[in-house]
Amino acid sequence: MTSLLSWKSGTTAFLAMVMSTSAIVPMFAPAATAQRPAIFTGQPNRPISQSRTVSIPAGVTIPVTYEKEKVIVTPEETTSLTLEVAQNIVDSSGNVLIPAGTKIEGKLRPATDQNGEKGSQFVAEELVFSKNRRQPINGVSQVVTTKETIKKGASTGTILTDAAIGAGAATVISLITGNKKIEALEPIGGAAAGALASVLLRKKEVEVVVINPQTDLDVTLDSNLVVNRF
Repeated sequence: MTSLLSWKSGTTAFLAMVMSTSAIVPMFAPAATAQRPAIFTGQPNRPISQSRTVSIPAGVTIPVTYEKEKVIVTPEETTSLTLEVAQNIVDSSGNVLIPAGTKIEGKLRPATDQNGEKGSQFVAEELVFSKNRRQPINGVSQVVTTKETIKKGASTGTILTDAAIGAGAATVISLITGNKKIEALEPIGGAAAGALASVLLRKKEVEVVVINPQTDLDVTLDSNLVVNRF
């Protein structure tokens, strides 16, 4: 398993979203794939006071944010990533279901979009609330296929600005460009590293996936998420 290498500190973009739910699954409008959802409304099927448990339906999209402007991985790379919920998720009465800042732990994994193009997709695994209270979550981001070509001997200043870099991407960028300052937190070791270096030294360029977490990694639920009101 790999983890990310932070490059430079940067700003994060926060986009607002509120959602309405009820003690029984209400009517929800699914989020548009190409943009963040606006306001969801739903009518309770029974008085809210009867239960603190709310089921957020599959298809709802949770907006996220990340401390870096970009995340860079190879198309073949799997790496751990922790995002944050960008805005309080609330029900129709204003009760907070998922507070802003709640962490979403998961992994970036290789994926293929509907057109057969290879890229990377965030797979959510756990919500981490305050006091380290954890809850499984089943959701994914869109498949990100935005790529940059790194050429042999080229400068990496622009692409690496305010970026978090996967160990695999750090290795290939370092080998192609000769920039030894790019170091992965968990570098590939032993024979694998030697084999990779041998291949890359014969290449003049490689492709990496460049992800904008604020717009690319919003998490759409694959199944209902049962949470407690705060």
